[in-house]
Amino acid sequence: MTDTQTLRVEGMTCASCTSRIERLLGREDGVTGVRANLMTGTVAVDGQAQPADLAAKLGAAGFTASEDVTRLAIGGMTCASCVSRVERVLAKQPGVTSASVNLADESATVRHLAVSGLPEKLAEAVRAAGYEARIATETSRADVAEHKAEEQGKLARAVILAAVLTLPVFVLEMGGHMVPAFHHWLHGLVGQFPLWVAQFVLTSVVLFGPGWRFFKAGVPALLHAAPDMNSLVVLGATAAWGYSTIATFAPGLLPEASIAVYYEAAAMIVTLILLGRYLEARAKGRTGAAIAKLVGLQAQTARVERDGQVDEVAIDQVAVGDLLHLRPGERVAVDGNVTSGHSWLDESMITGEPVPVEKSPGETLTAGTVNGTSALTYRAEHVGADTVLARIIRMVEEAQGAKLPIQATVDRVTRVFVPVVMAVAALTFAIWMIWGPGLSHALVAAVAVLIIACPCAMGLATPTSIMVGTGRGAEMGVLFRRGDALQALQGVQVVAFDKTGTLTEGRPELVGVHTTPGADEAQALAIAAAAESGSEHPIASAILRAAKERGLTLPKAGDVTALTGFGLQARVDGKAVLIGAQRLMDRDSIALGDLPEHAAKGAAQGQTPLYVAIDGKAVALLLVADRLKPSTKGAIDALHALGVETAMITGDARGTAQAIAAELGIDHVEAEVLPDGKVAAIEALRQGGRSVAFVGDGINDAPALAAADVGLAIGTGTDVAVEAAEVVLMSGDLRGVVNAIHLSRAVLRNIRQNLFWAFAYNAALIPVAAGVLYPGFGITLSPVLGAGAMALSSIFVLTNALRLKTLRPALEAA
Repeated sequence: MTDTQTLRVEGMTCASCTSRIERLLGREDGVTGVRANLMTGTVAVDGQAQPADLAAKLGAAGFTASEDVTRLAIGGMTCASCVSRVERVLAKQPGVTSASVNLADESATVRHLAVSGLPEKLAEAVRAAGYEARIATETSRADVAEHKAEEQGKLARAVILAAVLTLPVFVLEMGGHMVPAFHHWLHGLVGQFPLWVAQFVLTSVVLFGPGWRFFKAGVPALLHAAPDMNSLVVLGATAAWGYSTIATFAPGLLPEASIAVYYEAAAMIVTLILLGRYLEARAKGRTGAAIAKLVGLQAQTARVERDGQVDEVAIDQVAVGDLLHLRPGERVAVDGNVTSGHSWLDESMITGEPVPVEKSPGETLTAGTVNGTSALTYRAEHVGADTVLARIIRMVEEAQGAKLPIQATVDRVTRVFVPVVMAVAALTFAIWMIWGPGLSHALVAAVAVLIIACPCAMGLATPTSIMVGTGRGAEMGVLFRRGDALQALQGVQVVAFDKTGTLTEGRPELVGVHTTPGADEAQALAIAAAAESGSEHPIASAILRAAKERGLTLPKAGDVTALTGFGLQARVDGKAVLIGAQRLMDRDSIALGDLPEHAAKGAAQGQTPLYVAIDGKAVALLLVADRLKPSTKGAIDALHALGVETAMITGDARGTAQAIAAELGIDHVEAEVLPDGKVAAIEALRQGGRSVAFVGDGINDAPALAAADVGLAIGTGTDVAVEAAEVVLMSGDLRGVVNAIHLSRAVLRNIRQNLFWAFAYNAALIPVAAGVLYPGFGITLSPVLGAGAMALSSIFVLTNALRLKTLRPALEAA
C-alpha cells in the first residue's frame, strides 16, 4: 500500500529548489514519487518513508520542515498511568516531536511535523489505545464542554444507581457485624444462603452496571501490559466479588475456616470510586473556569456597515476593513481602530485594570472589552484567531497544558507505580497465605493494597495547580506564554528593567519652564513650539503638546536647521531662535543667568534641560522628563519586600538613569547600553549563580528578554518583545511583575503540598493496607476504607488547587 504525505517546507525560493528537493527525496528508501510545489510551499511524497527521515534530509540540504501544534481533547483518562500511556502512544507516531498530556483538563498538546492528515492519525492512535479522542479546535470548545457536562451527568446517575444497590448489601453484611442481634434475627428469618445470593445479585449489578466503565478501560490496559488505576479497581473489586461468589455457590472449594463473603467490599469500592470520579469531574470543571470565562468574553454577533446598510452578522463573517457600529453597553466584537465617537471602555477583563479607558478617533479597541455610555464606530483590524482575546485564550491554554520541570520526577515515579503496586499486592497475598491467619485474610490485605494505591492524586497534583494558577494569572493580567516560566519565576533573585516605556510612561512631557527676568513664559514656549513643529523627536512632541494644552497660538517658523549634537536654529516671526543644550549657548557666548542652577536641579531628578535664546539673549529653560509610571515605585518596593533585587538596564545617559534609580531605590544601574549590551548586562547580573528576570517593552529589548532566565514583556509594547518573552503583562502596570512572582511562588507551593499529600498518603497507607500493623496491634485496613481514602486524596488535591482561585494580587496580600 502506498501513502501520500504532504509536508510544509520553508526555504523553497525558486524552481531550482523544487527540483533539488524532488531529486533529494526521490532517492530515499520507500519513496515512489515526489512533487514539490513552490506556490504552496509544500512537498507531496508518495511511499512509505518516515516523516522524520524526510525532515532530516531536508534539514541537511538547508531546508526546514515546518512544525504544527495539535491539541486533542481526550476522554477516559483516570490517573497518572493513563497520562503516561497516552503520551507514549502519541510520541511513537511518525512525525511527532513531543507530546504532553494533561489529566486535569483532559487534553494533549502534540508538536509534530506539518504533515497532511497527521492530526487525524494522532486522534485515531489514541482511540486505538482505548481512550476517546477528538481534535480540539476553536469551534470545538463548546462541543468539548458539552461532552464533559454529559460525562458528568452520566457519572452522577452511575453514583446514584450504585449507591442505591450498594446500601442493602452494606446493611445486610455490615449491619450484622455492628449489631449482632440484627444478624441473628435476619439469619433466623431468611437464612444465610438467600442473604448471600441477594448480595451476589446486587453486587453483580453494581460491578457490571455502573462499574462497567472500570472493566472497559482496565481490562484492555491489563492485556496491553500497561495497567492503570482502572486495572487496580478491576483486580480489587473482582477479587472480592469472585472470592465471595465461590464462597456462596461452591464453598467446598475453600477451607472451611475461610468461608466468608466480601460483597460489600466489592460494591463499596466501586461506589466510592465512582463518587470520587464524580466529585473530580465537578472540580475539574472549576479548574477550567478561566478559559470558559475568557471564551465567554467573545461577542457572538457584530453590527457591520456595508453599502450604507447596518446589519447584525455572525462574528465569523466580519472581515478586516469592515466598519462596525458599537452601541453603549455592548462588547467589542473584533480588534479595531475608532473612526468616530467618544466613549469610555471597561478593559479590566483583558488588562486587569479596573479604571475605564477613554477612547476617541484613532484609539485602538480590543475584542471582549465593554463599551460605556456612548456609541462608537470602528474599523476592523484583526478578526477571528488574530484578535488579542483569541491570542490570550491560546496562551492560557498552552500554559495550562504545559509540564513543569517538577513534573518530570512525578512522571518517572508514576510510570512504574502501578506495576509495583500490583507486585506489592501479590507479595502481600503470598506472605499472609504462608504466615497469616488464612486465605480470607490474605485476600482482604491484597485487595486493600490494590485499592489504596490508585495513583489519581499523583496525576492531578501538578496539572490542576497549573490550570488554576495560570487561569488566576489571566484574571490578574499576567499571561504565561510558556509553562516552564511558571516554575522558573518563583526562583528569580534579580529583576532587571528597561527604563523607557517600562519604568516610565515612554512619552516625554514638559515638566517645568523657567524664564529670565523680563521674559514672557507663554511667548517663549510658543516660539519654541513653532521652531520644533517640524521635528518628530519625542522632546519636540512634548513641547508641542504643552503649547497645545495651554491654548497657545504658534507663530510661523522658517529656516529650521538641526545642529547635530547641539539642538536647532530657526527664524520665528523674523527673530533668530536657538533651542538646545548648554553647549549650544556656550558656543554663541549667550549669558544664561541663573538658568543653569535650575538645569542642575532638574538633571538631578532625571529631567532633560533645553535652553531657548531669542536674538542672542537667553529667555527660558525648558525641562522635559519621561515621567515614571504611577505604579513603578510601589512595584519596586514590593519586589524588595519579596526579597528580590532590582536593576535598571537602559541606553539613556548615566546621570538620568542614576537619578531615576536613586528615586526608586533600584539596586543596580547599567546605563548607556546598546541592545546587545543589555544581554551582557544580564550575564553580569547572573554572576554568583543568580537567576535573572528582565522586563521590557520595545524591539530593542527582545534580545534581553530572550537571554534572561525569564522574560516579562509589557503587553502594551511591541509584538517582537511579546514574542521573545515567556510572560506577558497585559497592562503597563508594573505591579504585574510582582503579581507574576507572587503567583509563581503560590502555584509551586501549592504543587509541593499536593505532591507531598499524594506521595505521603501512599507511602503511609500502603504498608498499613499490606498489614504491617497486624502482628503487633491487630490493625488491618478494610478495602472499603481504602477506596474512600483514595477518593478523598484526589478530592483533597483538587480542592487545594482550587484555593488558588482566591489568590489576591501581591500588593493587596502584603
